[in-house]
Amino acid sequence: MEEKKVVNTVQQVPPVVEKKPVDKKKKIIKEILSYLAIILVVIIIRVFIFEPVRVDGPSMDSTLADGQVLILNKLRYKMTDIKRYDIVVVEVEEVSYNEKTKQTETEKTRIIKRVIGLPNEVIEIKNNKVYADGKELDNSFASSKSEDFDMSKIGLKKIPGDCYLVMGDNRAISLDSRSEDIGIIKKEQIIGRVTFRIWPLNKIGIVD
Repeated sequence: MEEKKVVNTVQQVPPVVEKKPVDKKKKIIKEILSYLAIILVVIIIRVFIFEPVRVDGPSMDSTLADGQVLILNKLRYKMTDIKRYDIVVVEVEEVSYNEKTKQTETEKTRIIKRVIGLPNEVIEIKNNKVYADGKELDNSFASSKSEDFDMSKIGLKKIPGDCYLVMGDNRAISLDSRSEDIGIIKKEQIIGRVTFRIWPLNKIGIVD
């Protein structure tokens, strides 16, 4: 009789891995710190570099429309000079009368305008043409006609150093440097330059 051959098999026993106890407190703290880091980065970007801003009103028609959302570059003018025709966000003081207290109140507000006049220039508007020191400027982006203007209307002979004259593209209705209510803008009032439009979606792109 033939002997039956026996094949011995070996089964692998999985190694025993000791699970280290999870420190739930450390895990929660780590997650909280990561979220705080993200929030901090967002705040730094918004305060010092970029900020979304919304157009309020038709004074920049037809370049910018009411309700559009733009990106404000706050860092640009720390590296480059303010240039003519830049679209900027400016902080101005708005004076109003409080009926309850019977007193005038001053509140800071932001406006979006285009830089037209540079430091030490004399700006004049005559027959809907804009001049800087007698030289005619590009006026192609103006969507409406402007009244005649000279520096004496805001009590000046020329734009002071480190100051700028700004206007809205919708000249007929824009409240800007041509009015004593706004007047000449100091450099420190200019928060930054508008560089990009993110809303509406069909208008996404560079702003100029």
